[in-house]
Amino acid sequence: MLYIFGGLPGTGKTTLARHLATQVQAVHLRIDTIEQALRDTGSLVSGAEGYVVAYRLAADNLRLGLDVIADSVNAIEVTRTAWKEVAKTAGTPFLEIEVICSNEPEHRKRVETRLSDIEAFPMPTWHEIKSRTYEPWDADIVIDTAGQTLDTSVAALEQALANRNRFKV
Repeated sequence: MLYIFGGLPGTGKTTLARHLATQVQAVHLRIDTIEQALRDTGSLVSGAEGYVVAYRLAADNLRLGLDVIADSVNAIEVTRTAWKEVAKTAGTPFLEIEVICSNEPEHRKRVETRLSDIEAFPMPTWHEIKSRTYEPWDADIVIDTAGQTLDTSVAALEQALANRNRFKV
């Protein structure tokens, strides 16, 4: 299974993606980590490189029979389609999970107070997040982390996944 996470920075997507990765023992591919490694080597030019590397790593791991968590902003349809193509080419199912924070003041506070867990990673500012393109998405699951504790958001994700599995043929 390819779990395709997306959402603006500061919504909680990486936290939820990491939780799911540990629960299902999946490979966790985080675009921020890949892009910073490329920056460190001077190989990041356009920004697309991180996604391309992640697509290839995901395909390799899916073909090995491993579940993969794709953790990225995934802001535009072209990247979302590419992730789905990775799963289709590998012959595995996929599930799209969008993480949002519908309370703008709460979202902004998260963005402005969080610290990077990736050495030298340039954290986006609130202005950068608000001004970026984020195309509407019809994800399979939407988790709104606004006003929720981590445990509540994790429970919402687990319940949504359980509900999806219950109805699969």
